Amino acid sequence: MSEPQTVPAPRRAVRAKVLPEHARAHNRALVLQALFHEGAMSRADLARATGLTRVTTSDLAGELIGEGVVVEQGVQTRTGPGKPATLVDIDREGLQIVAIDLSAADEYRGALLDLTGAVVARAAVPRPADGEADAARATVLELASAVAREATSRLLGVGVGAPGVITSDGVVLTAPNVGWAGMPLRALLGEELGIPVVVANDANAAALAEYTLGGASDDLMLVRIGRGVGSGLLVRGELTRGSRDAAGEIGHVTVGTDGGPRCACGRDGCLEAWLAVPALQARIAEGDRDSVLRDAGERLGIALAPVVGTLDIDDIVLSGPADLLDGPLRDAAVETLRARTLEPFTTHARVRLSAQGDDVVLRGAFAMVLDARLGIR
Repeated sequence: MSEPQTVPAPRRAVRAKVLPEHARAHNRALVLQALFHEGAMSRADLARATGLTRVTTSDLAGELIGEGVVVEQGVQTRTGPGKPATLVDIDREGLQIVAIDLSAADEYRGALLDLTGAVVARAAVPRPADGEADAARATVLELASAVAREATSRLLGVGVGAPGVITSDGVVLTAPNVGWAGMPLRALLGEELGIPVVVANDANAAALAEYTLGGASDDLMLVRIGRGVGSGLLVRGELTRGSRDAAGEIGHVTVGTDGGPRCACGRDGCLEAWLAVPALQARIAEGDRDSVLRDAGERLGIALAPVVGTLDIDDIVLSGPADLLDGPLRDAAVETLRARTLEPFTTHARVRLSAQGDDVVLRGAFAMVLDARLGIR
């Protein structure tokens, strides 16, 4: 009789001790988030906004002023007695960010933004042909360098939203359309530019744009629809990456048991084969527009239902061409989602179009740098 097999217990992450420097980093982020979202304020108002003591707030403000991240902006208008307080704010025009979007079908886009969110300069270059990995890498380096040269103030960093599965340290594990596998994009750009670089999947970048700049819910799912289909997930305000950095890869989930169109991955009936823009346009050219869009919306609802039901997501954002996504497609997605989830708990979930427009990935790349460098979300 064979010995029973012993199954090893799963390893748990060791909980690190909360060190003083961690608490200080957290408090710095609180101060910077309050200033970014609420605008200039006195140190006393900043203490009230963050819940920190006045001593801690004043100390942090002084530190950030010394680093050139925060500036004093004159005095607060007062009508009562006493000395007017000095206002502080993030140096919104003295710091700039390079944002790169590699998700468009025909071009790579770049923009230089200041911390007001205003675009200072733009650039775009033709997208290399599918599978031209070396040409794509060279093009991205040239584009990022060209945008960085437009800087008129100190650069805080570079953010890149790219297709594919991307690790937290900026390695593109796989991006089949580009031809990248194991591409250390963050390291390459950092070496080329000499400034901090953040790289993330384009749908994750878009989700951060909605959260940081668009006032989205803490529990958010953004579905990015273009040449392919992917999604970014935030749960309680934290981006969900997954154990293999592939969270949100819903494009190759089979939606239905009735077969369906052949997908680029070789299988039938993937969500991407129903919902990607080229697939939608091809079917619309051959059939009834509203019928095609409703069918695609139903497939989207089938894919959304288990995610919404499992994670209790209440904010679902669609990012892509509004002329295709709004109307019959969105309506069918909502109807299917409602029909496939427990009504009392999911009727509050809303399905809406992104308000960030064509710049959603660029603005997401901007938000990625704010998060990585300043702790702002």
